[in-house]
Amino acid sequence: MTLRSTLDFLLYDWLGAEALTARTRFADHSRETFDAVLDTCERIAREKYAPFNRTVDTEEPHFDGEKVILPQATYEARKAYAESGLLSAAQDYEIGGMQLPYTVEAAANSFFAVASISIGSNLLTSGNANLLMVHGTALQKEVFALNEFNGRWSGTMCLSEPQAGSSLSDVATRAVPDGAGFESDPLGPRYRLTGNKMWISSGDHELTENIVHLVLAKIPGPDGKLVPGTKGISLFIVPKKMVDAQGQLTGVRNDVALAGLNHKLGWRGTTNTLLNFGEGRFPVDGQAGAVGYLVGQPGKGLHCMFHMMNEARIGIGMAATMLGLAGYYASLDYAKNRPQGRPVQGPKEAAGASAVVKDVAQPQVRIIEHADVKRMLLAQKSYGEGALALNLFCAKLVDEQHTGDAAAADEARLLLEVLTPIAKSWPSEFCLEANSLAIQIHGGYGYTRDFPVEQYWRDNRLNMIHEGTHGIQAMDLLGRKVLMEGGRGLQLLAGRINATIERAIQVPALAAHANALGAALQQVGAATKAAWATGQPADALANAVPYMQAFGHTVLAWVWLDLALATLADDAALAQPASVGRMGSMRYFFHYELPKIGAWLQVVSTRDATCASFPEDAF
Repeated sequence: MTLRSTLDFLLYDWLGAEALTARTRFADHSRETFDAVLDTCERIAREKYAPFNRTVDTEEPHFDGEKVILPQATYEARKAYAESGLLSAAQDYEIGGMQLPYTVEAAANSFFAVASISIGSNLLTSGNANLLMVHGTALQKEVFALNEFNGRWSGTMCLSEPQAGSSLSDVATRAVPDGAGFESDPLGPRYRLTGNKMWISSGDHELTENIVHLVLAKIPGPDGKLVPGTKGISLFIVPKKMVDAQGQLTGVRNDVALAGLNHKLGWRGTTNTLLNFGEGRFPVDGQAGAVGYLVGQPGKGLHCMFHMMNEARIGIGMAATMLGLAGYYASLDYAKNRPQGRPVQGPKEAAGASAVVKDVAQPQVRIIEHADVKRMLLAQKSYGEGALALNLFCAKLVDEQHTGDAAAADEARLLLEVLTPIAKSWPSEFCLEANSLAIQIHGGYGYTRDFPVEQYWRDNRLNMIHEGTHGIQAMDLLGRKVLMEGGRGLQLLAGRINATIERAIQVPALAAHANALGAALQQVGAATKAAWATGQPADALANAVPYMQAFGHTVLAWVWLDLALATLADDAALAQPASVGRMGSMRYFFHYELPKIGAWLQVVSTRDATCASFPEDAF
């Protein structure tokens, strides 16, 4: 199967995306318009992204003392993407958008991710602008968000600091009012920021005429001290270059300086930066301090930023998924064309004992004919296509949240709360494993730059850390998401899973799998209760990652069972290779993967303290 045929099945046969056109917001669309968007993006990705994936990996960004230098291919790819309208695809017609369902937008963006994940800065730009459309003032939307949507400017999010990675409570960047009348600036209350931000993707480049930084900083209290914890964090728009209320550049550079480029294991085509705010290198109106405009209310910055962070988490899950699929496609092609080894024959008597032998006089076979290579390919296929289905399901929930009736929208909101840590972290772990298997299939060649799979692995290794580490996502899931609103989100998800089980148990070919999923769901529920049996967060969260792994595997088993039901619904297509492939992937996941949850949930249920209580000096 190609990516396009997989997307067509997921969008139309499984998710029923065409039915979204019955809703007022999407009424001008049809399957034809959806397909036209997919066609355009597939073409741009094929022509402007895929041929240069290795180029941007080897020609890393560098700073010449004045500006960041990137390969010409990056500029051309970014220009083509912006001109396609994808930056504002989901926005209102009135601001130049397409009012495209997010489900279709997510599918369309998958082409770019599988072609070259590290070209461009589109993910953060869209998320940045979307945040401002929710939390910004009317003028902030017009000046900043709309110029990001039209491709003129790009955006970042600036959270981490050198001394505070994921620990946002320890943010030390300061924001002080910029003189008398600071609150009356038309672009928002005006502050001066000083501090340092680390790991800022696309933090400096020449791809666009301006960069809109969204920066977390603390406003000092009356005593001049920063408020401890996250309650004192506010959010600010800090443009790289100063602009006026009409969105025109003033010719003044804001006091934001590139301190250095970080050179990471992967995503080498994207600039990753350390930025200094307010060091005085580019004084504005004769004084040091980066000018920033407050977004929302003081002290509510993290609430605003989570709008962007949650969107980015799903985006990272999709990035990890597409890298997993890119490796799968490459290793599948290699396995079909690489001759090595001969079929197993025998047993034959040899030296008094039966032995399996091979007839060396026979010609070599392609490695895809070996059972273990098929195992590795099936693992990749089940991880990648399952994760793609999960992420598109989450995208459909976003559309439901925004366009469904009140009850459906609220249910979608809560399901997204529970599923977002899984949508981000499960692909980041298991599609990375898929990339490892792709290298294994290539053998020694997999470690060389003659083949792309080593780059896919390097690019994907970043995603377990991007937008919150594995451990942070796991604590969010077990420590907050499954408990919120009295556990209603977990109950809603269980209801969805049980509905699939009830349908599948009526199908003889799926009944055993339905029972296995039912047992897994019961194990997850029991483990959730057991983890919190003492009421002590330290006891429950010590094994949050195994809990998330088991939870994720259960969700993916549900997805695969639901995909199997959709596959079996078309009798005429059952003999087609694509359908055979989906059914085989489903069986693989239930036979090889779902049984793993027992070991993970054992340590959760017993609140095993092996790791938590291990003394430091014993390492």
